[in-house]
Amino acid sequence: MNKRLSNAQIEAFHSDGFLSPIDLFSEDEALRLRNELEDAEKRWPEAFQGAARNNAHLNLKCLDEIVHYSALVDIIEDLIGPNILNYGTVLFIKEANDPGFVSWHQDATYMGLEPHSGITAWVALSNANEQAGCMRMIPGSHGAIRHHDDTFGAQNILTRGQEVADVDESRAVATPLRPGQMSLHNATVIHSSQPNRSNDRRIGFVIQSYIPPEVRQTVMPTGAQLVRGTDKEGNFERLSRPRRDMDPADVARRDWVNQTWSDILYRGAEKKRDY
Repeated sequence: MNKRLSNAQIEAFHSDGFLSPIDLFSEDEALRLRNELEDAEKRWPEAFQGAARNNAHLNLKCLDEIVHYSALVDIIEDLIGPNILNYGTVLFIKEANDPGFVSWHQDATYMGLEPHSGITAWVALSNANEQAGCMRMIPGSHGAIRHHDDTFGAQNILTRGQEVADVDESRAVATPLRPGQMSLHNATVIHSSQPNRSNDRRIGFVIQSYIPPEVRQTVMPTGAQLVRGTDKEGNFERLSRPRRDMDPADVARRDWVNQTWSDILYRGAEKKRDY
């Protein structure tokens, strides 16, 4: 029996490559989490700059809470089974009236994870409507990895500014979210987002990705958290949950993971950026 999703929702996810919107938190709970995150940002601004926005769940308890939130993990279990790892997270914060955008791409392109069975959860802590630059998906585009061109565009907030050419944007589906909602997408579905033209920050916390233990990192060793069930494969170094915000040992662990991510994501690239 499914824990959270209906059979129709599961079929839609597998057919389209994404599912949105999904109610996760109340707006009040989302506001609490946003306030805790922004309080941490004021206290430790260095933890929100450059690569430090990657894997911040390892050093901030409010983000760790989302990763392990039972209702969210139940939904993932409906899709990939009872044994679940979290490979990592990214904070995507677009400031008000920010020109930053995300080009058409597939998450799995440079991640080095095989097989490509990961599920990305995109959790909104603020309004992520079309004005704020919500994500757009190309239904049914998941499957084989398409060729990506590295643009390193100044306003492109992807690592390499990677972009899939010849995307039929007439097929795109917008996935607006209110605070406390999330979307899920397959690691190979083609998606993008536009600049934030609203007067508020667009705060997205992205778990990238929930994976079954059978997934391997093919480039170099790195870490992952066991979120639920068991891991008999041992393909990743086991990462612990933070005991308190910004514990030095947790920050050091985050920095190690982020260095491995940089080496993996920029492998073969002409240059590196600090995220």
